[in-house]
Amino acid sequence: MSSMEQVYGVTKLHSGGVELAGRTDPEIARHFLLLAEVDSKRVDAHFDELNRTAVEEFARICPEDLSDRVNPGMPDVLEQLAAEHGMSLVTGNLEPIAHLKLKRAGIGHHFPAGQGGFGSDHEDRSELPAIARQRAGDHPREDTVVIGDTPRDIACARADGVRVIGIATGPYAVAELEDADAVITRAEELPAAIASL
Repeated sequence: MSSMEQVYGVTKLHSGGVELAGRTDPEIARHFLLLAEVDSKRVDAHFDELNRTAVEEFARICPEDLSDRVNPGMPDVLEQLAAEHGMSLVTGNLEPIAHLKLKRAGIGHHFPAGQGGFGSDHEDRSELPAIARQRAGDHPREDTVVIGDTPRDIACARADGVRVIGIATGPYAVAELEDADAVITRAEELPAAIASL
């Protein structure tokens, strides 16, 4: 039973043709629920319960090993970046889901608890870089670079006035990420792209 079925009784979900990549988990959930004609007041009244249930459900179904889902070269690049820069995670996932994914992918040690910005912090993705910078001790905008693989990652960086690198290893091609300050196609290109900014 899905968390939406458990909390709201919704069994048939459809996106309505809306692209979901790069949105926060809560924004996606709200979108599905409203399309399923769940009253917005009822959505709000049980949203915290939905988030808790979603975290529990994900922990139940998440594979023990997600290392095969990590982009080739990324673990080594993260080791290098961690030695040279401070890093925080900015993701639309709820925080417990994000940390579980990274742990099971074998790269969670690069992103300690208490840092970053998550879908559980704000439904609007554009708010997350500022939250992450605040948690990093009000890290200055001029020293911040967002790295992402969707146009919404680029938009959230622009909303906070920080630079952004698009990495075309996900669902979007280079041309679709051209609004970034730099676009790369392999994880190994990240250190040079960061240095160029």
